[in-house]
Amino acid sequence: MTEIDTDLNTRAAGKPATARSILKRGAIVAGAATLSIGLMAGLADSFLTQHGAANAQPIQLSGVQSQLPSFADVVEQVKPAVVSVRVTTRVATTGAEEGGEVEGLPPGHPLERFFRRFEEQGQGAGRRQQQPERRAMSQGSGFFISQDGYVVTNNHVVADAAEVQLVTDAGKTLSAKVVGTDPRTDLALLKVNEAGSYPFVKLAPAKPRIGDWVMAVGNPFGLGGTVTAGIVSAQGRDIGSGPYDDFLQIDAAVNRGNSGGPTFNQRGEVVGVNTAIYSPSGGNVGIAFAIPAATVNSVVEQLKEHGSVARGFIGVQIQPVTAEIADAIGLKEPKGALIAEAQANGPAAKAGLRRGDTIVAVNGEKVADARDLSKKIATFAPGTKTTITVWRDGREREISFEVGRQPAA
Repeated sequence: MTEIDTDLNTRAAGKPATARSILKRGAIVAGAATLSIGLMAGLADSFLTQHGAANAQPIQLSGVQSQLPSFADVVEQVKPAVVSVRVTTRVATTGAEEGGEVEGLPPGHPLERFFRRFEEQGQGAGRRQQQPERRAMSQGSGFFISQDGYVVTNNHVVADAAEVQLVTDAGKTLSAKVVGTDPRTDLALLKVNEAGSYPFVKLAPAKPRIGDWVMAVGNPFGLGGTVTAGIVSAQGRDIGSGPYDDFLQIDAAVNRGNSGGPTFNQRGEVVGVNTAIYSPSGGNVGIAFAIPAATVNSVVEQLKEHGSVARGFIGVQIQPVTAEIADAIGLKEPKGALIAEAQANGPAAKAGLRRGDTIVAVNGEKVADARDLSKKIATFAPGTKTTITVWRDGREREISFEVGRQPAA
């Protein structure tokens, strides 16, 4: 900068550069070069001192490691409670069902369809060949929730299971039975057949916050004992799987085979059960969904006691309250659930609820939307006395009635 500035100043004054100014610039350049060489020499000496063959020392990054989260201690505590779930289903098939041969005819014979039609009418001599029983295998994950061997997994992992085996983290194979399932929340409860004392984990008493670190453990692609970590990305996700969707969204790597496995917080508590992923390719893209621990707890208690889940039922078809609907009926804001139809002889119809009523609260708790109402009612045991606040004819009314039992179908 000094050399350029001197030259520019000289030219600005309208004076030609003199020999003195040129020499001055040359001295500055030479001095700068000498300084540069000296600095480089000093740096080289310093580098050789620190990294020379005789005095080589590893680079130390002070304080960096302590700032990064480590799940190692948590993994050591909880991993033994996580199991791989292997399921065998038996499917009886026939030749016709599988596109098999008609007896006495070669494959693809022109008369095959003719004989098959007569076979369906019971008139033909051609008979479907009974095929041997077909076995289908599937895999998932699960985890012990009690010392005596109760295991939680997904309903879709053990659906139609003829045989269930659990493989522990230590490699031991255990046979298990299905105690009960709940397709509406995609949860299932298993029980190990062999008596023993098993390592187990606890369900978290509260939801994690968005941004909290979480860790998933499971059996992706049949690999077993795999640990991945991420954060809670969102809460209350509705992915269209059922009326009670209330999923945690996490970005820990979850893949096929992780279904039914646990997601832990940093205290080693289960905050969710991994059940679905969003992926165009079928593999992990950083969006996974877990059933919250509070839902798991309520469902498992009923499965353990009754083998099934009984939910409250009021017998209404409902729809969302849009801004236009709210304006038309005089509501200040578009919240609540509008009754499209009250089923004949249902609990709501018997209590006097009717089409056009808008349910705005249950036992004093505000109803956000139709899905919120479904979840609230489902938490009540059949026979529970309940008060519902409805908006009718421009004002609120309270109606009390007894909650019914939701049909199994």
